[in-house]
Parts: sequence; structure tokens; C-alpha cells
Amino acid sequence: MSSPEKATPRPAGRTRPGAELVLALIVLALGGFVIAGTSGVTAAASTLGLGPRFFPILVGSALILIGVAYVVDVLRGGHGDPEQSEDIDAAVPADLRSVALVSGIFLAFAVTLDFLGWIVGASLLFFGLAVTLGATHRLRAALIAVALAAGTYLAFVKGLGVTLPAGLLTGVL
Repeated sequence: MSSPEKATPRPAGRTRPGAELVLALIVLALGGFVIAGTSGVTAAASTLGLGPRFFPILVGSALILIGVAYVVDVLRGGHGDPEQSEDIDAAVPADLRSVALVSGIFLAFAVTLDFLGWIVGASLLFFGLAVTLGATHRLRAALIAVALAAGTYLAFVKGLGVTLPAGLLTGVL
């Protein structure tokens, strides 16, 4: 009488191939979603020749290429090795408070963007994220947040010709 074969245990930290294939398909679908969403953008190109569709198409195309390569790799038997160089303790639970705060900050930004406008809203977003993620010099974080928000506003509005909401600063900008 033969004994039933015992299943060999998976190495610690190793994910199932199905999960890796799902992630690969999500990356591929996200690229398609970005390209499809960009097709509805109709704005003239800037003086540099780059319009508001350039970067989303670039990112969407990169996601599609990476997704296809990832799907092919997973179907050929490739798998991600567990990170051994990370300086983390897998036994310590995730910091759900920080995850919730970051998620709440992004949600508040999305909800208030039209009212506050890009510069004010993005400044609060960047500052809130910096403080949540551990910035100790709050004045410096606030100044950097305002500089980033104003810089991105100018880059998109003046450089790419994309209209961003002015919100509270309507008439000033």
C-alpha cells in the first residue's frame, strides 16, 4: 500500500503564482485605463509641443509594457523573491494609523480641491503627508509644501496649458 504524497510546504514569504498573475493583470489593466482616460482629453499643445496628453500616454504605455512583461514572466514560471534586504520586522503589525491618516488626507484633498484650489489644496496635502510620515520641522515642511504646490501649478498651467482649479485664489492667479 502506498502512502499519499505530502504536499511540500511553500518557502516562507513566497506568494502563490495566482496572486502574482492577478497583480500583473492589474498593472496591465491600469495602463489600459490610463490610455483610455487620456483619449478624452482635448487641449492644444503648449509652446513646447507637449500637450496634456503626453505624460499620461507615456505613463500608460509604460504600464502596459511592464504589465505584458510581468504577465509573460509569471506565465513562464517566474516569481518574486521575498525581500531579504529590507530592514523590517515581519512580525510587527502594519501601522494602520498612518495608513488611515494618509488615506484620509488624500480623500480630503480630492473632496476639497475645487473649493480650495490647487495651490492651497496641494499645499495642505503635501504638508499633511509630510507631518503624518514623520517630518519634525513643520515650518520647513510647510514652506516646501507651498513651493511644491506653486511649482506644480505653474508647470501644468503655464508649461503644459492644463487648467487647474484656482479655488480660493481665483482672481489672484
